[in-house]
Amino acid sequence: MPNPLIEHGRPRLRALRIASAGAVLALAAVATGCTSSAQPAPSSTPGPTSTAAATPALPADAAALTATFQNAAKSLMVPGAAMLIRTPDGDITATYGTTELGGTTPVSLDDHIRVGSNTKTWTGTVILQLAQEGRLALTDPVSKYRPDVPNGDNITIEELLNMRSGLFNYTETYQLNHDLDVDPGKVWNPEELVAMGLALPPYFAPGTGFHYSNTNTVLLGLIAQQLDGKPLQQIFQDRLFTPLGLTNTSFPASDDASIPAPYSNGYMYTDNVQTLATATLPADLLAQAQAGTLLPNDFTATNPSWAWSAGAGISTIGDLATWVEALGGGTGDLLNADMQQQRMQSVIGVPNSAGGAGYGWGIARMGPIFYGHTGELPGYNSYMGYDPVNKVTMVVWTNLAPSADGRPPAATLAADLIGELYGTATATPTPGSGSGSDDTE
Repeated sequence: MPNPLIEHGRPRLRALRIASAGAVLALAAVATGCTSSAQPAPSSTPGPTSTAAATPALPADAAALTATFQNAAKSLMVPGAAMLIRTPDGDITATYGTTELGGTTPVSLDDHIRVGSNTKTWTGTVILQLAQEGRLALTDPVSKYRPDVPNGDNITIEELLNMRSGLFNYTETYQLNHDLDVDPGKVWNPEELVAMGLALPPYFAPGTGFHYSNTNTVLLGLIAQQLDGKPLQQIFQDRLFTPLGLTNTSFPASDDASIPAPYSNGYMYTDNVQTLATATLPADLLAQAQAGTLLPNDFTATNPSWAWSAGAGISTIGDLATWVEALGGGTGDLLNADMQQQRMQSVIGVPNSAGGAGYGWGIARMGPIFYGHTGELPGYNSYMGYDPVNKVTMVVWTNLAPSADGRPPAATLAADLIGELYGTATATPTPGSGSGSDDTE
């Protein structure tokens, strides 16, 4: 009998990637003018680098950046979008469109959105804090905390953080796609999510490959709760949000599908099961979308508990900027100087990726320039990056994900803005560009 977690023998998930490595690393190619055909070996010299090609033109041309943003947002057919670029000379901000498809309320910088896999950077930071406190070691086997994990004696906490555990990604299962389409309000228990991932064979032996798996991060969230003795919602508030003053950032309870006001609705074409094989609409539907006769569906109220510690967070553009500066620049004293340095040095190249892309302890390097992450779940795409050499911050979000032609809209906008600011050649990314065959959409 066929495994009900796998469709047509190929376990693959598009809409629920909550920022797959393809989306996370898409900027690698575009930020440096490379194409996805470039396949460098994993880097042995991770961490911030400074090259002539990664030097921004400062002071930034606000008018040119705004025009680039507006034009790209229009071409991507997103209902709404926002950008924030911070340089040593100050902030440049812009918005586009409306909070609802066909609505009249303009997007604002205060709008809350679902930030998807940017949540992973919160979970990863808490784990590193626990390591600082001596409550766990990154070399600990996961079996020390979760004896139910197959081969857990040989999987380390570090390998959960850097996506090298080999554990199957539960968001690639047909079961999850189907259930979300049938019952988008379902309240998911994190143990259900882990069970889906552990029920399927691993991709590879621990430490021998790279595969972006949300199962890793949900396990880390459960371990954090186990060690800290609090719900993850309270852990994030106490350890991250309050110390940094992130008053517009939250991690909702599992039974809470609301978004604080003001917020932007989130949209996606068709549904999860219909887009399993590819993010790009079929030619006939793409033509209808471009003609305006096919409209995206509203996914705003889908309960994000299915993403939990891997992608259920909510924030605003301003809070994301503050957060990514702490993540990539060490501001806010969330980690001591030694742990922050180790985190940055943990970022190593991803096999078959282009343009210097890398992944480490809950942080991505998107090309040789920016450190941060991206986030995508049905209806929302966000990019947050910090250039620690030139002290440049960039945050972009859209209320459509993915675009009709399959691109991650916020990452695509960020690529265009990076090209404008840094003077690098750019190419249009697609989900999975800069990623290898062991990556998932």
